[in-house]
Amino acid sequence: MLRADLTKDRLSRGSLLAAVCVIALIAWSLSVADALDGVLEVRAAYVNIERGVFLLHARVEYPVSEAIRSALKDGVTLTFDLDARVDRERRFWFNANIVDLTLRRELTYHAVSDRYVVRDTRSRDQQSFSTIDEALDYLGKVDAWPILVEPQLNGGSYTISVRAGMCRGHLPASLRAILFWTDDWARVSEWYTWSLPV
Repeated sequence: MLRADLTKDRLSRGSLLAAVCVIALIAWSLSVADALDGVLEVRAAYVNIERGVFLLHARVEYPVSEAIRSALKDGVTLTFDLDARVDRERRFWFNANIVDLTLRRELTYHAVSDRYVVRDTRSRDQQSFSTIDEALDYLGKVDAWPILVEPQLNGGSYTISVRAGMCRGHLPASLRAILFWTDDWARVSEWYTWSLPV
């Protein structure tokens, strides 16, 4: 009888612990899902031409919340994309795409140095910041990104469109196994479009 009571007691404690873990996990995943709430938009963008190269300048506002801060401190990597496309306008057919580029950068939190690190995935250049606000401010300013050269243009009218996006990138190994279903955690802004000065 005593052995049966002990087994029952262990089972109920184990069930309680499992239930608490599941509730904590669900709460964490919901907070991560809500992390991207807030303003995400391209506030301004323009190009200037230097020596035949079109240089893109853009200002983007990214959302920031306690959930984003917590996710970064838990080891989650956030990916920030800036998509740029140039289309040649055609009168009686679909526009022809001339350029379709993505500037991709990652934001991580480095616990040992207590710094936020932004890394360009292509050039591998890194910048570190003491606060997440400074890191997001840096991510929101793109200056002199070469997107096009004059020989790619062949007369006619062109439009340029810019869109910002952010999503969850790498997960630490400890979270990867239990958060496999949240791979679609992503958001993009509306396209910001204007006529390309040629």
